[in-house]
Amino acid sequence: MEMIAAIVYQLTRRLCTDEIKQSGFDSYFVDHTTGIYPVSASGVPFTMAYVASKGDIITDLHEDLAAEQKARTTYDNILRLVDDPDVRDPIKFLREREVVHFQRFGEALRIAQDKLDCKNFYAFNPEFDLRQARALEQSRKKQGA
Repeated sequence: MEMIAAIVYQLTRRLCTDEIKQSGFDSYFVDHTTGIYPVSASGVPFTMAYVASKGDIITDLHEDLAAEQKARTTYDNILRLVDDPDVRDPIKFLREREVVHFQRFGEALRIAQDKLDCKNFYAFNPEFDLRQARALEQSRKKQGA
């Protein structure tokens, strides 16, 4: 996100008043000047609510995979719209990085699935369920003793 913010700053820091108005950048400029305020293309501000974590390795890795693909799609869309090589080159780099991240998360998912009970990995959270099963087993042992 910081690289995209730097690109936006470089592209907007020397805009004149007429350019700001003609580009539709004026409502943003009123609130933030040319400072970086992360928002979506539709104007929705970034929030940490976008970062999802359930504490389940299978769920979280799927979320990571989806995030990488969404970022790659955004970079693809930017590349369709932009001709400036000073923008395109870093976006291409970021896109390539998302592809590699997607591949690594995919590998991690395969490894995690191999290590879990392959007949039950969609309904099993090892971080929680094993802890609960051990606690229940210890409780039963104490009651039986």
